[in-house]
Amino acid sequence: MGTYTQLTQIQRYQISALLKMGHIQIEIAKTIGVHRSTVSREIRRNRGKRGYRPKQAQRLTQERQNKAKARIMSEEWKWIGKLIRLDWSPEQISDYCRNEQVLQISHEWIYQHIYHDKCKGGSLWKHLRCRKKRRKRYGSYEKRGQIPNRTSIDERPQVVTDRSRLGDWEADTIIGKGRKGAIVTLVDRKSRYLRMGLVSQRTKETVKEMIISLLDDFPVHTITCDNGKEFTSHEAVAQALGAKVYFAHPYASWERGTNENTNGLIRQYIPKDTKFSKLTHEDIAFVENRLNTRPRKCLSFTTPMVILNNHCCT
Repeated sequence: MGTYTQLTQIQRYQISALLKMGHIQIEIAKTIGVHRSTVSREIRRNRGKRGYRPKQAQRLTQERQNKAKARIMSEEWKWIGKLIRLDWSPEQISDYCRNEQVLQISHEWIYQHIYHDKCKGGSLWKHLRCRKKRRKRYGSYEKRGQIPNRTSIDERPQVVTDRSRLGDWEADTIIGKGRKGAIVTLVDRKSRYLRMGLVSQRTKETVKEMIISLLDDFPVHTITCDNGKEFTSHEAVAQALGAKVYFAHPYASWERGTNENTNGLIRQYIPKDTKFSKLTHEDIAFVENRLNTRPRKCLSFTTPMVILNNHCCT
């Protein structure tokens, strides 16, 4: 079953035009670049007495979003603010609220709340690990054409989102000072177990070989990457590891939030001004071990290593 994606107003005009031309829903989905379930749901929820009209669809969607946000009371926003000040990420807060059945709130709404607070002079934004300008997870993104045969995160199975198994990894690279050298980082979504590898050049070949080497002895079902050119050899990685490789949307770092968070933890040991040429493989192994044996709040204060070992031994 496909995941639902918010549509832009331009896509709604495209749907209207294609319907008038007699195209079926699966053809429309392929044309505008979304899953067919997204088109089906869009038409079902926003069709009026005069059929599907893009302006009406946009208005109905906005009204539903406003009503949903209004259900979150000011006291609940204050409570969310306290969690943000404890340095919880919006994704962690959203997951906690859902798991504890406190309330239903998306991490995107929390980000919007933080930036709205910032515009009013508030300080919530200072507790974000990644403070660079973000784009919403929905809407249109540039099609870079840099990575051939990439598979979008929209097609990634729900089991990966649920974090219900080991072997679903997120991949990224940390760049050294002066863009010389890089560290390949891989984090398992369920256990938060980290694998790190130092490469002298951030090329598609060196990154491919490092990923295969780092994950060769671990369970691997999927790998989710960003859109960096260093992941161009994703097909070779998938074949070597018997895995599926997916790509997040451009500029959507929160879709790989586990990896982004872990990279922030790594910076405690390897600051941004570090010259990677001075690092050794022993240095990398030290940091990896420190983080894998550190208790995590998101794991009920269990360590990633214990989670991994317990599941691998069962």
